[in-house]
Amino acid sequence: MQKQITLPNIGDFSGVEVIEVPVAVGDSVEAEQTLLVLETEKATMDVPSPVQGKVKSFKVSVGDKVSEGDLVAVIETSDEASDSEKQPDISNDAGATDSAPSASTSTAVETIHCPDIGDFASVDIIEVLVKPGALVEAETPLIVLETEKATMEIPSPKGGEVVALHVSAGSKISKGGPICDIKSGSRAASNTSHAAEQKSSPTAPQQPTGAKSLPSHQLDVYRDEPAQHSSGVYAGPAVRRMAGELGVDLSKVPGTGQKGRITREDLNGFVKSAIKGGGASGLGVEPMPEIDFSKFGEVEIKPLSRINKRSAKNLHRNWLTVPHVTQFDEADITELEGFRQDNKHFAAENGIKLTPLIFIMKAVVGAMRQYPRFNTSLTSDGESLVQKHYFHVGVAVDTPNGLVVPVVRNVDAKSLFQLAKELSELSKLAREGKLKAEHMQGSCFTISSLGGIGGTAFTPIVNAPDVAILGVSRSSHKPFYDNGQWVPRLMLPLSLSYDHRVIDGAEAARFITHLSDLLSQPKKLILT
Repeated sequence: MQKQITLPNIGDFSGVEVIEVPVAVGDSVEAEQTLLVLETEKATMDVPSPVQGKVKSFKVSVGDKVSEGDLVAVIETSDEASDSEKQPDISNDAGATDSAPSASTSTAVETIHCPDIGDFASVDIIEVLVKPGALVEAETPLIVLETEKATMEIPSPKGGEVVALHVSAGSKISKGGPICDIKSGSRAASNTSHAAEQKSSPTAPQQPTGAKSLPSHQLDVYRDEPAQHSSGVYAGPAVRRMAGELGVDLSKVPGTGQKGRITREDLNGFVKSAIKGGGASGLGVEPMPEIDFSKFGEVEIKPLSRINKRSAKNLHRNWLTVPHVTQFDEADITELEGFRQDNKHFAAENGIKLTPLIFIMKAVVGAMRQYPRFNTSLTSDGESLVQKHYFHVGVAVDTPNGLVVPVVRNVDAKSLFQLAKELSELSKLAREGKLKAEHMQGSCFTISSLGGIGGTAFTPIVNAPDVAILGVSRSSHKPFYDNGQWVPRLMLPLSLSYDHRVIDGAEAARFITHLSDLLSQPKKLILT
C-alpha cells in the first residue's frame, strides 16, 4: 500500500528549510533511513522514514519550507504490488460511471520525461519550478538544468495539474528520465483554462508571488536606476522574466542556489525586504562596501558553515534588538576549588568529570530563585513578561562547525553528578553534529565559559528570548588582604550581560553579587 509520510514534531519551529534530499524517487528505503535534512536557526536535523518501502514521489524539494504535519513524500510499502493486483478494476463499472461526474472519469495522468538534451548523459537539476498541485500550461518551465556551459529550462509539453514530482534540486537527470506526473482532462483543462483567462485578462494581470502589494513608489527602495540584467548575473530565464516584471536589478540580489544561482525565493525575499524598507544591513545603515582584497595580496575564499551563518544572523539580530549592559565581578572560588579537587577522584570512579561549570550552573539557579526577573522573557509586543517556573540552562559549546547552545533541563532538580553526566553527553552530541532541535530549546539563562581558553573578561551577547547571559573567564590567584596580611585567593572573573528593557543596573548588581557569594561558599551552594 502507499503510505503518506508527513513531517513529525520538530519542536517549536515552523517553516523550516529543506537543505538536502538524500534519496531519490524510485529508491528503496529502510525504516529510520533519512528522507530529508532540515535546517533550523541553530542546527540541522534528519527526518527519517517511519516505514520500509520504495519512494513513490516527493512532495518537497531543496529550498522548500516545511512545518509539522506537512506531506513530504509517498512511500510504496512491500505489499503494494500484491494489493494492486487483488483490487478489481472498477474504472469501467457501469454503475460507477453513471453516478460519477464526467470530469473525474475523463482525466488521465501522464509522466513527463526529460527530452533530448544533446550529448550530455547526466545533467544537474539546479532548480525545480513547480510543486505538486500546481496548474501548468503547455510550455510552462518545469525544471532548470545546468550543463558545463549553459543552463536550460525544460518546459511542460502539455497543460494540466502536477500531481507528483520525481526529481529534486541537486539531483541529476538524463534523456528519458521522469520529471513529474501531470493530470490532464476536463477538470484539469478547465482549471488551466481559467488560469489562462485570468492571466490574459487586462483587468486582472497576473503578478509573481511577492509582488501583489508592491506600490510603484516603493521600487525606489532597491532600484536606484533602471534594471540592468547583465549576462554576468547567474539566474534562469524564469527568474529573469519575473525580475523584469518587478523592475528588480538582479545584480543586487544575493543568490542562495547552487554556485550562487538566484532562485525565485531569493527574488521574492529581496522584494519583501525592500517593501519593509529593511535592507540587508538593517536599521537603514549603509552596507559595507565591496572590497577586492586580492589587489593587496593572495587571498582564499572559505565559505561559512551552515551553523556559522545561522549563528551570525541570530547574534546580529540580538545585538540590534536587545539593549545590552554588561556587569563585571569576581568570585572567590578558593573553597569551591578545594572541594572540587577533594571529590574529583570519587567522581572519576563513577565515570563523572566534575568541572567548575557544574557548580556555576547550580549557583545561577540559586541566583535566579532569589531574583526571578532573570527567569523571564519579554513578549513580542514588549508589553508583558513571561515568568518561568522552571530552570533550564543553556551552555555554549564550541564545535568544529561553530557555536551551539544545548540546554540542560531542570537544573534545580538534579545533583552535581547528574548535571555533569548530562552536560558531557550533550557536549559530545554537539561536537559530533548530532544535536536535535529539542536539545536546543527552552533555555531560561545561558552560560558561555571561556575559562579553559583564557581571557580576563568579555561582553557576551544575550541569547534572546533569554534576558541574561553569564560569561566566565579564566580563574587566577590574586592577593587578598585579610586580617592584616596578604593571602592568595583563587578569583573567577564573571561578565553578566542583560536586557536593560527587563533588568535595571541595581538588580543586575545584586544578582551577580549573590552569584559570587554562592560560588564562594560551596556548602551553601550544595544546599541551594
